Amino acid sequence: MRLESSSTTDLGSLQVDPDQSTLTIHALSVANGILALCRLPGATGTYQADLHHINDWKPGLVLSMTTRAEHEGVGAVTLGADIQSMASRWLHLPVVDYATPAPDVLFKWPKASHTARKALVGGGRVLVHCNGGCGRSGMAVLRLMIEAGEQPHSALKRLRAVQPDAVETEEQLAWAIGARRV
Repeated sequence: MRLESSSTTDLGSLQVDPDQSTLTIHALSVANGILALCRLPGATGTYQADLHHINDWKPGLVLSMTTRAEHEGVGAVTLGADIQSMASRWLHLPVVDYATPAPDVLFKWPKASHTARKALVGGGRVLVHCNGGCGRSGMAVLRLMIEAGEQPHSALKRLRAVQPDAVETEEQLAWAIGARRV
């Protein structure tokens, strides 16, 4: 749902100012950089305000784990172009909600992971999002942490210290911890 109004909008008990982002970026240090996760821009706030918040955070790379249908559902059909217009790289790795990567995304993962880890080693910022900022994004962040050299148990503990709901299913956890240091 994309909110386009000049007054506040009621989302249940939450009052949303269309010029104010409700997006929370959950960040932690990995390698020499910052790795973070969040929900899909526009999922609960306004798309443009969320984009401005992401732009202010200045990621060098954004990994989108959401499907095109999810983008359409919140009015984020131009997400990739919008992220790139903010001088950030964007990679689309769509995964169905509560699932793990399908074969086409598994094929893309090594290059995406290499790009993300290279940015982190160089002191950059990498942002990973899914619809709610928990399951799919948590799965990808955890895998990147492990591929960057962290032990799975301590990486999960650190991740859940900043986002308690990160990695929602056993299958997502299994995929993430199946990573090897690269």
